[in-house]
Amino acid sequence: MTRGERAGTVRRTVGPVGDPETIGWWERLWGPFWVLPSTICALAVVAGLVLPRIDEALTDDLPYLFGGGAESARSLLSTIASAMISVTGLVFSITMVVMQLASSQFTPRLLGSFLGSRITQVTLGVFTSSFVFALIVLRDVRGGATPFVPQLSVTVAFLLVLASVALFFAFIHHITVSIQVSQVIDRIANQTVQTLQQGDDEWGDTSAGSPSWSQATGPTVTVSTGSGHGVLQRVRYTDLVETAERAGVVVELRTRVGEVRHQGQVLAVVHGALAGDDVIEQVRGSFGLGKERSMPQDPEFGVRQLVDIAERALSPGINDPTTAVQVLDELHRILRVAGARADRSPHLVDASGTVRVVDAPTTFTRLLDLSLDEIAHYGKDSLQVPRRIVALLDDLEGSVRDEHVAAVTARRTALHDALGA
Repeated sequence: MTRGERAGTVRRTVGPVGDPETIGWWERLWGPFWVLPSTICALAVVAGLVLPRIDEALTDDLPYLFGGGAESARSLLSTIASAMISVTGLVFSITMVVMQLASSQFTPRLLGSFLGSRITQVTLGVFTSSFVFALIVLRDVRGGATPFVPQLSVTVAFLLVLASVALFFAFIHHITVSIQVSQVIDRIANQTVQTLQQGDDEWGDTSAGSPSWSQATGPTVTVSTGSGHGVLQRVRYTDLVETAERAGVVVELRTRVGEVRHQGQVLAVVHGALAGDDVIEQVRGSFGLGKERSMPQDPEFGVRQLVDIAERALSPGINDPTTAVQVLDELHRILRVAGARADRSPHLVDASGTVRVVDAPTTFTRLLDLSLDEIAHYGKDSLQVPRRIVALLDDLEGSVRDEHVAAVTARRTALHDALGA
């Protein structure tokens, strides 16, 4: 993107602004785990009430539909209801076991991806809806002098069973694939790389120097979390810059995405504002706190998950250095991507080029330290791990940008001393 195309916008000199992707009401609606299964069950209830009425309007027997009598229909529907509720319990139990296995073998921070699986949600929804649909239709089956057998409804119940069998196979395949360590670490690495590759790399105009900022004398106000607490999940940088521009202030962040902030802890310092100014609440509203870390603005979270997997693999109870080497392979991929890009500038400027927000972005050095320090510590007695780390650093030293070479060299020296090699 050229300067002319970006003129008049909020920007960094190096790197993208980094605003989180906007999540619309439709995505938020379908986000929770229970929404899709509940919707499928609600549709089954509606179908169970409507289809028997359609059956009553059909005076002739239709081909290819259920052709048994009332007792046969009751027996089939009862069997479907009892079988499906049992299989639903089995699927739910399998899901819980897989979540526990993923938590203990990999890291508890992976559970969100398992619960977000649409295959798991649809499988539970169809299984439960088959049970509900069969029970509702069973109410309308009548024998005696005026028998009534809802042929279409019973046939639909049977088709739901067939769909449940197909989904059960898909569910088992999904579960067995999703807990393979290679699939887990590859998925995390892909998400991390996508986060690192968002936006432009460098500002094309080199005629002017990079913007800088130094604190001047004047009033300052601290912005805290107030009564809120949790993990900093997102920062709306564009809103921060526009808010600071309107108020004529500079916002200096004192935390970064992924850090935990408790009640009353500092989020930012507003230079040039007074206590009670409207800008204080507006700045506080640009920070989003949540219960757990998320990936979109936090590539360190992806690295953290991979390092956790490697540490568990290197623990005496598991002793699986090969998995740790697989993790190092993916970390190598991530570090190559990060090392090929310049570190993001901490200064965000407004349309006129005035610094309005001073950030503390993730740097290549931070990612490098996070990736290797702990794995090198726990894997120093392994034959595979130190060799793989040395090979990783050898490659990085010749592939990263010039400004990152010093960090790689320093890391090599530190690891050399720690490993005694």
